Amino acid sequence: MANDIWSVADLLRGDYKRHEYGQVILPFTLLRRLDAVMAPTRQAVWDRDASLNIQNKTRLLEVAAKLPFYNTSKQDFSTIAGDPQTVAKNLRDYINSFSSNVRRILERFDLDNEITRLAGAKLLYEVVGRFAKMRDLDKLTNHDMGYVFEHLIRKFAEDSNETAGEHFTPREVIKLMVNLLIAPDVDTIVAEGQVINVLDPACGTGGMLTATEDLIKSINPNAEVFLFGQEINAESWAVCQSDMLMRNQRGHIHFGNSFSDDGHPDRKFDYMLANPPFGVEWKKVKDAVEDETKIGHAGRFGAGTPRINDGSFLFLQHMISKMEPVEGKGSRLAIVFNGSPLFTGAAESGESKIRQWILENDWLEGIVALPDQLFYNTGISTYFWILTNRKAERLRGKVILLDARDQWERERKSFGDKRKKITDEQIKHITELYVDALTVAENPEHANHSRVKIFNNRDFGYHRITVERPLKLRFEITKDTVAALENAKTLANWEGRETFIQILRELDGSVWWTKQEATDAMHATVAGAGALWPSAASLQKGLWGAVSVSDPEGEVQKDKKGNVLPDPDLRDYENVPLDEDIDAYFTREITPHVPDAWIDHDKTKIGYEIPLTRHFYVYTPSRPLTAIDAELRDLEAQVQKLLGEVTG
Repeated sequence: MANDIWSVADLLRGDYKRHEYGQVILPFTLLRRLDAVMAPTRQAVWDRDASLNIQNKTRLLEVAAKLPFYNTSKQDFSTIAGDPQTVAKNLRDYINSFSSNVRRILERFDLDNEITRLAGAKLLYEVVGRFAKMRDLDKLTNHDMGYVFEHLIRKFAEDSNETAGEHFTPREVIKLMVNLLIAPDVDTIVAEGQVINVLDPACGTGGMLTATEDLIKSINPNAEVFLFGQEINAESWAVCQSDMLMRNQRGHIHFGNSFSDDGHPDRKFDYMLANPPFGVEWKKVKDAVEDETKIGHAGRFGAGTPRINDGSFLFLQHMISKMEPVEGKGSRLAIVFNGSPLFTGAAESGESKIRQWILENDWLEGIVALPDQLFYNTGISTYFWILTNRKAERLRGKVILLDARDQWERERKSFGDKRKKITDEQIKHITELYVDALTVAENPEHANHSRVKIFNNRDFGYHRITVERPLKLRFEITKDTVAALENAKTLANWEGRETFIQILRELDGSVWWTKQEATDAMHATVAGAGALWPSAASLQKGLWGAVSVSDPEGEVQKDKKGNVLPDPDLRDYENVPLDEDIDAYFTREITPHVPDAWIDHDKTKIGYEIPLTRHFYVYTPSRPLTAIDAELRDLEAQVQKLLGEVTG
């Protein structure tokens, strides 16, 4: 069906550029889908409309249509395509006769201008005719229609060099994500009277939302599920909103930026999930975000802000702010990240503080490492973060790390950067591993023991200590020293500069091993020549900066109070586990190698990172040299044999 729809591009070629095809194909696909769905009750709507003589007919016409939308026009795609002379007039009449909720959706496509453009290019009749001939659009499920729209959007994104990943997520990734989100709550969901609110703040075409509803309904058909979302891309929002209409969804999909225009400011949600764009900057909404940080945790971004070029942690904080209070039902949420949020940012950076806030509040339940090459627009590795404010008792204070990077099969053909997929069997396997993580991790005999690790929250914290070593210098006058003095900015405006430097040339080749010896020697030479000595602090800095040379055998330098000065070039940093004694660590790990080192405790910082890859690293020893030599000899023999056959 998607390929059939895409064939309309053949009509547009020449009058439209490739990246403009979506401006026609997407809204016409949506119109044709609505037209097909309304066909069975079209006559009933006409009859009911004719019988009513009241101002507000909306609810009565929806009942007649057996849908949450309707169209009162006597046109449909077959009649619109019937006369080339009136096609534009009839099409506009048809569009304007939709219920207001559909008209709001179509406005996002700027369809009226496209009708004018198509008519001017004498293409409108042919395009409408091609869509009128398409059958079975009413027979596709909403789920399958979602596939159609997503395929088309991906094609348009590729042709316009946009990022396909900003529009939608592969369905098997969504299925796994929803399973991990919902699976621990199955016993609760099956209960009577369940009313469940779901949010996706970067919902695209709504695939994650509808997949969540489908799974909940498969567990409890009587559950009432309300879907809420937000989307910044107009076309994706329109597709999502139309899908919600056809599902008779009573939630709300807001159009706008989730950071600067929160579409659900006063709502809390039972489940949340999102796949925000990877590494997208938030510079455009910087002022709005930073204004909200000023009110601390009364706003959404009280834990701080990440770097300007990656808004991933802003999405996560936005979602955390919408958790149901733990005193009530509490919430669970899942989000797709690349590797950056795991470890980017040094101690006390924005990212580190956000990780610290999450872990100290015991919200992070688990992280699942996924295979690379799963997404259409990038081949990088990705991770599910799963958070909740109602952890099971046995998981309190703990975090699950699950390595599922080998759970994939090769796609039959590549879709952009997507070359791998996760099968239904693998989804089931990963879900079971996650739900049974504690049991698997505690049983060394379990077949998947090495894939699951359990950590305490504080295991990801560390003290970043600053290790200093003494500044050791020797002092000398060389041609390089003189050149450094000539170029020293601090001496540039000193009137005695040229004379002073000329006198020091007489000391070329001199080396002193203490600062006092150097001072005495230079001072005597300068005084003997009747020249000025650079006594000002800035001039002294320029002088000693030029004649000082770092030397392990040199004199240890001290300040006026007798404190040893650190050498900035030898300064180093160490991350000490949060629950380990810093001094004990220093004595064990540092002192044996550099006995003169010390810790500058005033510079110690607390940081948090989650080095997942390191925890699952398995060392693969190199092959023995004898095996490599044997292989080389064998290859050499094969080459000699081939050469012999050629020359023979």
